[in-house]
Amino acid sequence: MKAKLGIDGAPYVILGACNPALAHRALEADPSIGALLPCNVVLRADGDATIVEAMDPVAAMGVVHAPAITEVAAEARAKLRTAIDALEAQA
Repeated sequence: MKAKLGIDGAPYVILGACNPALAHRALEADPSIGALLPCNVVLRADGDATIVEAMDPVAAMGVVHAPAITEVAAEARAKLRTAIDALEAQA
């Protein structure tokens, strides 16, 4: 925001966290799913703490009622949960 708008703010980073194998499976099942892939993880400051947030893949892709998409979303949710839990364990 500083570089583009000249606005100072709390540290905020958006990371691309796409899992290519899961994304490919989802796209094979439904080529329109690309807009719903939850590929961002946010790191933001909250006082002295760092907050890690990610969209729930099951919620994001749940609007598509297809078993293959549901399966991919559940796997993506589990992988994100494992990563966030690992970060919390280090805190």
